[in-house]
Amino acid sequence: MATFDDLKALVRQNNPAADIPRLERAFAFAQTAHAGQKRLDGSDYVTHPLETAYTLAHMNLDLDTIIAGLLHDVPEETAVTAEEIEKNFGSAVAKLVKGITKLGKLKYRGLERYAENLRKMFVAMAEDVRVVLIKLADRLHNLSTLSALPPIKQQRIARETLEIYAPIANRLGIGELKGKLEDLAFKYVYPEEYDWVIKIAQTRLEDQLAYVKGVIKQVQKILSDNNVPIVSIHGRAKHYYSLYRKLIRKDMDISKVYDLVALRVILPSVADCYQVLGLIHNLWKPLPGRIKDYIAQPKPNGYRSLHTTVFGDDGRIIEFQIRDQEMHDLAEYGIAAHWHYKEGGQKTINLPPTQLKWIKELLDWQKEIKDNEQYLQALKIDAFQNRIFVFTPKGDVIDLPDEATPVDFAFSIHSDIGNKCSGARVNEKIAALDSKLKSGDMVEIIVDKNRGGPSEDWLKFVKTNLAKSHIKNYLKRKRGGLLNFFNRRGKQ
Repeated sequence: MATFDDLKALVRQNNPAADIPRLERAFAFAQTAHAGQKRLDGSDYVTHPLETAYTLAHMNLDLDTIIAGLLHDVPEETAVTAEEIEKNFGSAVAKLVKGITKLGKLKYRGLERYAENLRKMFVAMAEDVRVVLIKLADRLHNLSTLSALPPIKQQRIARETLEIYAPIANRLGIGELKGKLEDLAFKYVYPEEYDWVIKIAQTRLEDQLAYVKGVIKQVQKILSDNNVPIVSIHGRAKHYYSLYRKLIRKDMDISKVYDLVALRVILPSVADCYQVLGLIHNLWKPLPGRIKDYIAQPKPNGYRSLHTTVFGDDGRIIEFQIRDQEMHDLAEYGIAAHWHYKEGGQKTINLPPTQLKWIKELLDWQKEIKDNEQYLQALKIDAFQNRIFVFTPKGDVIDLPDEATPVDFAFSIHSDIGNKCSGARVNEKIAALDSKLKSGDMVEIIVDKNRGGPSEDWLKFVKTNLAKSHIKNYLKRKRGGLLNFFNRRGKQ
């Protein structure tokens, strides 16, 4: 459990110019406001906002956000008002705290209430995404104390985390937080599977970590011999829930999981990254099809890195992730790294437009989809399902949900292309319109300018809400036009 001294030390480490007296005033304010309050696990209530703030500081967020984390429960759980927070800590902090308070407690309290709370959350995200970062940090600590709650509440909170919160963290590119949220929720949603994964992974992990130590020494030597500077090199064990999801795809055979422990090589520059990739391939033979250049073609959530999987000594397989420090910060903290680099006069990381485009799309849905059940279903499939990214013939990246089809791709480019779509080429080969796309596919849509519009049959296989909406609107207009035609004929 973090102490306030831990929080101060972390803030100073990340930002030596930070206003520590202001942080101290905020903690004292929170202590006074929550005085006498206890959590269900028996701890003083103030430990919760302190842990929330510590997570935000660990993500290298700005001081206003960290202070808002300390104060985020004050208006809802105490008699102290948001106006008092604004008077003591300024409008920026107060606005963030109000944003959290406005969201209320996001719970499964019936379909209508739950959908409405989600809609509020996405409006808050669009206004200031830091509100949701505080919500994610708040959820992380709540998960760590779930054992104090009744089983039915444990299940609800954990399942909600896997279905909503962890996917949001993923879409924002916060890989480390996503992994922690998933692992804490995993043991409550799938307890038997959790125990099995822990058991099967432990022995193999120990062996793999021991092997990786030797690999690190070899890599350090070859980089030293070639005068390549290293920021850091370390092994990183795969998160348990991520491992479980991968095992499902690999027939539960852990020997097919090559990145149980991945080696991360952090370097000073992009040029160094490509040089090291070449040096590693000179030392060990790469597996065919396992070299991925996410530097030249970043993932839609902003992730950039070089990945390669090689046959190491004794034929053992090793995965490498090679990146510079800026890429590493984005991989760990995602959009949160934006504020870290902006503060203190440091350079700002330019986030790809796709990183926040999906939030605008969610707001557009809220206007289009009034039925709450349909809205929740669209969220789970279109926004929070595993994502793939495919390419246009010009090399543009299109972000789609898992199992999306060429028709989904066509509508994501433009409604006219979707409406006139008559066929598709995937990786330069003719493909059926209902075929499932995979990450890395290059897709070209064949357009028939004489086509009237989309087919009703497409509704049976399209995945995205965008495609479904355009198809249904076209069919509605078409039926309305036919009805008018027959009405006019009947009057003649």
